[in-house]
Amino acid sequence: MNKRHAIRALVRKDIRAITASVQLWLPMIIVPLLIGIIMPAALLWVASRTELRTIGNLEFMLDSLDALTRSGQIPQLASMPTDNHRIVYYLALYMFAPLFLIIPVMASSILTANSFAGEKERKTLEGLLFIPISMDTLFKGKVLAAFIPSVLLSWVTFIIYGIIANILMYPMFGQLMFPNLNWIILVLWVVPSCSLMVILFNVLISAKVRGFQEAYQLGGLVVIPLLALIAGQASGMLLIRPFMLLLIGAILLLVCFILLRLVTLWNSRQQLAESQI
Repeated sequence: MNKRHAIRALVRKDIRAITASVQLWLPMIIVPLLIGIIMPAALLWVASRTELRTIGNLEFMLDSLDALTRSGQIPQLASMPTDNHRIVYYLALYMFAPLFLIIPVMASSILTANSFAGEKERKTLEGLLFIPISMDTLFKGKVLAAFIPSVLLSWVTFIIYGIIANILMYPMFGQLMFPNLNWIILVLWVVPSCSLMVILFNVLISAKVRGFQEAYQLGGLVVIPLLALIAGQASGMLLIRPFMLLLIGAILLLVCFILLRLVTLWNSRQQLAESQI
């Protein structure tokens, strides 16, 4: 079988399995909808129409913005007339950015956990291993079947969020504010790198464990570093700049290279077959 045709067939097979399982596609729609569209839109709407100093829970964030303004880390904040302008600008263009990394991480974890672990549960892995294709082709097909949907899901969510953010911000600022350079680098560089890293990590796990739930739970450990990143950005203690995003993407690609080597070394037809027993 032609290598390219084999990869396409594997990708189509896995994507059909995804669309046929509510357990897979429902979380992949709900999570981006909540953290990428509904929650940001609600917060931006409230922040643009509420007297923020009267909300006690926002006092800490407003103090953080005051510090960022004084330090000049976000120069645009100094010229904004009200707290509402500043917090809407910060929320839309800075604070929500790390949340969007959860989307490819979540989608990639679900899709890849379903790859080998799902094949084992459905008792279809043995038949897959007898197909006359190389292990390299098999893994490329599995990786692409998870990479393409997770990145597309992230990009679609980004586009919808951008439209909503501009609709809510335009009356305040009189111009389209979204996206800025941070978001462009995040979506085109960091998200694909993050997706690939999570996929390779989960392929490694999924090929070793016996079931989908076990693979998904172990793969979810990747979210932990993101929580620290989100907390740092929300508190103003860590401001993610374009250079940092470029560096994060480069580090993720380096990790991908290491994981790819491990996947190549640790997985063979015999190992995969033995992991079913």
